[in-house]
Amino acid sequence: VQLQASGGGEVQAGGSLRLSCAASRRAFRSIIMGWFRQAPGEEREFVAAIGWTVGMKYYADSVRGRFTISRDNAKNMVYLQMNSLKPEDTAVYYCAADLDRYSSTWYNRKTDWGQGTLVTVSS
Repeated sequence: VQLQASGGGEVQAGGSLRLSCAASRRAFRSIIMGWFRQAPGEEREFVAAIGWTVGMKYYADSVRGRFTISRDNAKNMVYLQMNSLKPEDTAVYYCAADLDRYSSTWYNRKTDWGQGTLVTVSS
């Protein structure tokens, strides 16, 4: 799966950004899509995931209630609406396809990654 993420930028604390991810895959609607982030000097961490049914949405505790993940299967797109941003949300955000919900990291060798988009939140 080829993934193209966009929408990153710089915003002040309390502001909002919307990330978008375009995926190229015919079986898009049957796989779990998601977002990860990696801050400087830190490990890549899970942010949010969305499955193929309405109830299949998952969030990291650090973003729950502030971030919303959604998908448009007709357009092969995944979105991450980020509200009430904090300086600690500053990171490179990666779109990912074919996540593994049974893995503690949410990814495995089959997971595909986009190129990343930088989000900077200033205080």
